[in-house]
Amino acid sequence: MSKRDYFMPVNRADMEKRNWVQCDFIMVTGDAYVDHPSFGAAILSRILEKNGYKVGIIAQPDWKDNKSISSLGKPKYAFLVTSGNMDSMVNHYTSNKRKRRSDAYTPGGEFGKRPDRAVIVYTNLIKSCFKDVPVIIGGIEASLRRMAHYDYWDNRIRRSILFDSKADMLVYGMGEKPLSEIAEYMSAGVEIDQIRHVRGTAYIQNSLDLEPHTVEIPSYDEAVKDSAALARAFKIQAKGDNPFNDMALAQRHGNRCLIQNPPQYPLEQAYLDDVYDLPYVRESHPDYDSMGGIPALNEMRFSITAQRGCFGDCSFCAISRHQGKHIQQRSHKSIIKEAKWMARQDDFKGYIQDVGGPTANFRSEACNKAKEHGYCDNRSCLSPSPCPNLVPDHTDYVELLNELRDLNGVKKVFIKSGVRYDYMMLDPNNVFFKQLCKNHISGQLKVAPEHVSPKVLRYLNKPSFDSYKSFRSSYFQYNRSIGKEQFLVPYFISSHPGSTLEDAVMLAEYLRDIGRHPEQVQDFYPTPGTMSTVMYFTGIDPRTMEKVYVPKGREKELQRALLQYWNPKYRSMVYEALKKANRLDLVGYGENALIRPQKSEKGIGGKNERKRKAGSNKPARKKTKK
Repeated sequence: MSKRDYFMPVNRADMEKRNWVQCDFIMVTGDAYVDHPSFGAAILSRILEKNGYKVGIIAQPDWKDNKSISSLGKPKYAFLVTSGNMDSMVNHYTSNKRKRRSDAYTPGGEFGKRPDRAVIVYTNLIKSCFKDVPVIIGGIEASLRRMAHYDYWDNRIRRSILFDSKADMLVYGMGEKPLSEIAEYMSAGVEIDQIRHVRGTAYIQNSLDLEPHTVEIPSYDEAVKDSAALARAFKIQAKGDNPFNDMALAQRHGNRCLIQNPPQYPLEQAYLDDVYDLPYVRESHPDYDSMGGIPALNEMRFSITAQRGCFGDCSFCAISRHQGKHIQQRSHKSIIKEAKWMARQDDFKGYIQDVGGPTANFRSEACNKAKEHGYCDNRSCLSPSPCPNLVPDHTDYVELLNELRDLNGVKKVFIKSGVRYDYMMLDPNNVFFKQLCKNHISGQLKVAPEHVSPKVLRYLNKPSFDSYKSFRSSYFQYNRSIGKEQFLVPYFISSHPGSTLEDAVMLAEYLRDIGRHPEQVQDFYPTPGTMSTVMYFTGIDPRTMEKVYVPKGREKELQRALLQYWNPKYRSMVYEALKKANRLDLVGYGENALIRPQKSEKGIGGKNERKRKAGSNKPARKKTKK
C-alpha cells in the first residue's frame, strides 16, 4: 500500500482503489486534510469509519467552482461541513479587521484558500448541486454561532448560522457522540427531519409550538431591536451549557424557531482513549508534500492532548462553550502509547512539545460536586476568589509527566498549553510548581494575568492581580534556588470591556516598572460565543445586567498604543492618551515617565516638569556637552 492509501479518499481514484461506488458521508472542511487528532475533521471521519461508514474528504474546495464540491459524487447519507479548526473570520482577520498574511492550516501557509463565513458558503454550494442531500454543520464556527449572535465583522446581530447556511442540522460542541448517533439513525432509514432528540444538536422548527420543559430565550428580533435582550439570552444559554441541567433551549427567528437540545454528557475516559487510539496517519495528506506542508502541524505533531474541557471561565474565551467545563481526561496508558509512537518516528528529536489541553494543569474536575451535578450556574471556580469547594490537585499530572520523562527516546517534555498559576498556587503540595520550573519549560514560562486593574479583572473573570504578584515572586525565588535563570512572560490584553484610559495607563505603568516591552499586543477581539463579546456589543454584563464601559474606535486604538508606549511608532498616540487621561505627569525625563516631551508640547518637559514631586520620580538626568 502507498502512503496515501492510509488516508480517507480525496478523489474518485482513491474510491476506486477501495472498490467504493459511493461514500456514506463526505466531510467538507476549510482546513487542509491532516489526519491527526488535533484536527476535528480527522477525528470525526475516523469515528465514522470505525462505526463502519465510508467517509470521503473534500478539503478546501474552490467555492467558486461547483465541480469542486462534486469531486466525490453524491453521498449516501449526508455532507458534513466545518470551517476547520478556527472560525473562518478569525482565521482571516486581525482584531482591527485587517486581513492576515498567512493561514497555518493551508499548504505552505498560503492565505485565501477558504472563503469568509466558510460554513455558510460551503453549505450553499452543496445545496446548489445536491438539493436533496442533507447537510450537517459543526465545528467551532457552527458551534459558537448556533444562536443569534453579535458579529464583529458586520457589526450587527446575525441569525443562527442554521438559518443563513440553510443546513439541516447543527452539531455543537465536540461532535463524536452526536454524529455517531445521527449516523446510526440515518443508516436505519430515519429521515434527517425526524432526528430531533440527539444531545449536542440544534435544528430549525417551522412551528412555534414548544415541547414541555423547553426554555425560550429572547428572540433574534428582540435582540436586533434591544441589545439588552442579547445579554439576557446569553445568561440563559450559559446555564443551558451545563449538561446536568438538562435544558433544551428555543429561540424564535421570525415565524420559525431554533431548537437547541441539551449538551452531550462528558465523555468517559475509555471512550476518549478510543478516540485518540484510532488509526490516524498523524501527517498531512501526501498531496501537500510539494507545497510546503501544513504549518499548523509542526507544533501539533509531537504534542499530546491529555484532556479536554476548562472550568477557568475567562470571559473572553469560548472553550467552555464549545468543549464544556468538565475535564475529560485520557488515561496514562493511552497517553504513553502515543508518546511511544512519537519516539519511534525518524524525525522525532526527543522533545515532546506539549502535554495538556485548554489549560494544561486542569487534569481533574474542580470539585466533587461537578462530577455528579455539573458546575455551578451562579459562580466561577477561581474568580473573583477561589470557591471553598475547589480541590486543587496536581498529583495525577505530576505522575503522568514523570512517566513520560522516563520513556526511552524522550529527552524533554515541555508544557506549552496555558497554565493557571492561581490554581497552581492553591495546591498545598508544591510538587508541580517545582517540577514545572525544573523540567518542563525552556528558558521562559508564558502566563496570562491579562490586566492589573481590579475592575477590569472582574469583567475578565480573572483572579486578583495580587495572585499574580505572589506567583511571580515565588517563580523567581524558586528558579534562583535551583540555579536557573528563567524568564516569565506575562500576557496582557488591551481595551477589554470595562477598561478605561485610566486603567490602560495603569497597565502601561506596570509594564514600565517590570521593564517589559511587548513586541506584540493582545488587543481585545470580539469573537463569537464569548461573554466579553456580548459586553462589547451591549455595554451590559450578562451576569449582573449592569452597564459596562466599552472602549471603541479611537479610544480602543489608544489603549492598545499605551501597551507599546516605548515604540516611537505610537508616540503621538500615547501622548494623546495621556492627555485625555489627565496623566501628562508621565511625559518627562524622570524614570517614571512613559515618554519624553517634544518642543511643540508647551508646558511639558520644562524646568518645572523635570523637578518631580518628592517621591514620585528621580530627578531628570542633566544634559552633558558633547
